[in-house]
Amino acid sequence: MTVLLAGLCTVDLVQRVAELPSPGEKVQSSSVEVAAGGPATNAAVTVAALGEAAVLVTALGRHPLAGLARADLAAHGVRVVDTAPEQDEPPAVSAVAVRDRDGERTVVSRNAGTNPGAMPSELPDGVRAVLVDGHLPRLAVGVARWARSRGIPVVLDAGSWKPVMDELLPLVDIAACSAHFRAPGPDLRERGVPTVIVTNGPRPVRWESGGEAGEIEVPAVRAVDTLGAGDVWHGALVYGVERFRLPELIRFANEVAAEKVRHAGPRAWVSEVGKLGVR
Repeated sequence: MTVLLAGLCTVDLVQRVAELPSPGEKVQSSSVEVAAGGPATNAAVTVAALGEAAVLVTALGRHPLAGLARADLAAHGVRVVDTAPEQDEPPAVSAVAVRDRDGERTVVSRNAGTNPGAMPSELPDGVRAVLVDGHLPRLAVGVARWARSRGIPVVLDAGSWKPVMDELLPLVDIAACSAHFRAPGPDLRERGVPTVIVTNGPRPVRWESGGEAGEIEVPAVRAVDTLGAGDVWHGALVYGVERFRLPELIRFANEVAAEKVRHAGPRAWVSEVGKLGVR
């Protein structure tokens, strides 16, 4: 079986520093790494690390920088469906600085700009769960509709409100939001989303589904690198759909994300997270 993830793929340049620089200040880094990034992309790497087939549907193109992202994803077992193979523009790029002592980071990113994405002509068979991040709106809606028509559960990584959400939310089974997410007008449950989950960094994760609600504590760990921790959490969540029921599903995602932040670097966590997969 396969998990399909649709959304943003960036090229991340990640440097570790003793202290994050102040405006106008130059600092030396202790390491430099290049990896594919973005919410759906890091979630796809997580799904593959946990032992399930992961297909990332995104817009990369043929710019030389896109090759860096493809190489990283291939090395970590993620199959890429590129909806923009003839695109000459560079992919989205993020410059990241991570502070050694606590894993705190700063991110400067271009993201997807106005690229709406496109629905590919074919999607793989055997998909059992879908995650969309909304960064490529046309792609997100197309994939969510495709999944809904086949009875495949759809998870939304709702980091921030985007205009596409009005069209996307009625197609979503689980909306996993950050604490900073704000929906104009009715809340997500009133908009018809069956299950709403709200993460808040190291603080408890809140959830509401049907007539039930609760909070799940996050494991207390020493954070070494928080970059992409939320994306890894979402990847674990969609991997766990139909394997776990609430609230066990959230506990599993919390454990995977906690393991991720123990490791420095964009991919150093992969082998350890792999031990948490359900065989």
